[in-house]
Amino acid sequence: MEILRAVATGLVPSICAACGRSCRPEAVLCGRCGRRLAAAEPLLGKGPSGLDRAWSSAPHEGVARNLVGALKFRHLLPVADLMADRIHWLAPAHMLSGAIVPVPAAPSRLRRRGFDPAGELAAALAERLGASLEPCLARRGARRQVGRRRAERIGHPPRIQATRAAPRSVMLVDDVLTTGATLTACAKALRSSGAARVVAVTFARRL
Repeated sequence: MEILRAVATGLVPSICAACGRSCRPEAVLCGRCGRRLAAAEPLLGKGPSGLDRAWSSAPHEGVARNLVGALKFRHLLPVADLMADRIHWLAPAHMLSGAIVPVPAAPSRLRRRGFDPAGELAAALAERLGASLEPCLARRGARRQVGRRRAERIGHPPRIQATRAAPRSVMLVDDVLTTGATLTACAKALRSSGAARVVAVTFARRL
């Protein structure tokens, strides 16, 4: 009961999602981690096969990596809002166009977590941009990319299918770009169902 009273009266400090230190009430990051994330350089390039361009807000290291883990594995959903804010502020205007399509989660992970990290990020970004959210992709089969070696990921990409006709212009959204095998599979499914332009926007990218 004492803990509940402390929470209700604001006596328990907010905890930084990246480092675990106390931070301002309702803040996701402490000041130090916020500065470190702000210093991270975005990445823009051709991206994986099948994409027209790919943009990531930060390398998958340090604070950015910790935030990806906080969303995926610690279920800290406010992190998705922070990620969406950073993408909204920093991404080039030509990348932030088209219908937003989240990269679909593996069915087993979706059942276990009860939510889809990429879906949460995509929804938050769509709200900020006033863009259409089109969850038109599904992942088939039980194999996951997490924990597999790079060669396995590329050689055995996930099975992605379109569940309906794809928008002509698509912005694929995911929390992190690793080998690009999943994004390539998504782009292939989108183009086969009507997409003419497919770009990818992620919060982080593994170098």
